Amino acid sequence: MPKDALPNGGAALEVSEIGPGGRVSGMQTKLHCWAAADPGRRFDDLFNLVCDPATLMMAFVRVAGNRGSRTAGVDGVTVETATGPLGISGFLADIRVQLKTGTFRPLPVRQRMIPKPGGSGKLRKLGIPTIADRVVQAALKLVLEPIFEADFLPVSYGFRPQRRAHDAVADIHRLGTQGYRWVLDADIEACFDMIDHSALMDRVRVRVKDKRVLRLVKGFLKAGVMTETGQMQESDTGTPQGGILSPLLANIALSVLDEQVMAPWRPDGEMSTTYRRHRRRALGLPTWRIVRYADDFVEQ
Repeated sequence: MPKDALPNGGAALEVSEIGPGGRVSGMQTKLHCWAAADPGRRFDDLFNLVCDPATLMMAFVRVAGNRGSRTAGVDGVTVETATGPLGISGFLADIRVQLKTGTFRPLPVRQRMIPKPGGSGKLRKLGIPTIADRVVQAALKLVLEPIFEADFLPVSYGFRPQRRAHDAVADIHRLGTQGYRWVLDADIEACFDMIDHSALMDRVRVRVKDKRVLRLVKGFLKAGVMTETGQMQESDTGTPQGGILSPLLANIALSVLDEQVMAPWRPDGEMSTTYRRHRRRALGLPTWRIVRYADDFVEQ
């Protein structure tokens, strides 16, 4: 058996001196290549990659490097206090033991209401997970993102590696030079709050077979919320804004929109060739493209 392969579609990390960053990068490259090469592949044994010490270390580095590292979740623990008694290695070892033994349970997120940008005076909900939950979410993202990135269409730009809002704006301008004149500017109301958990998990299962990873993802979705008044609320829908995993899960859910709108651009679709598009226009029928940034999108 090759040294970089495991049964059931898993991936092994070589023991080497390249460090956690190099090991995680190599793991992500392999997962992405495998996913891109086989669109129907369902990945198993991903849980061991989530629990790998290198993955947990890189997840911690990302959490600790975030400006919110000094903000505590419902347990009152910050990065500094979490790693105080046992150090970083002890803190991560404890998380790994909990994951491996199945005793890890996501805690409710601490909810804060913050002003929406633009000076409208409206507020949006921000969820603040515990530090331990942030580390596990970051580890899940490191493993799942390269798999789902192989499936995402290039029309989406929000919360994706090496893509930003400026790229989306440039794409809109480019389409404007190609004959697209009408623009529909829209957003999905309360998108992060209203995503259906069952539909989302069905989309995750298309690529993920590992039941332990699926339980973890569902656990974060169902963790609940502690409001600013100290009341506990169940989370029956949505992915709380503020969670590290939430943007990826939102993109997984919203990729259905991209696929539906862009279906006519598939190789056998009505807009797949220049000739077919010209023919539609000659018949008075429209052609269109979509540019999406998270829950905001433009259709031209």
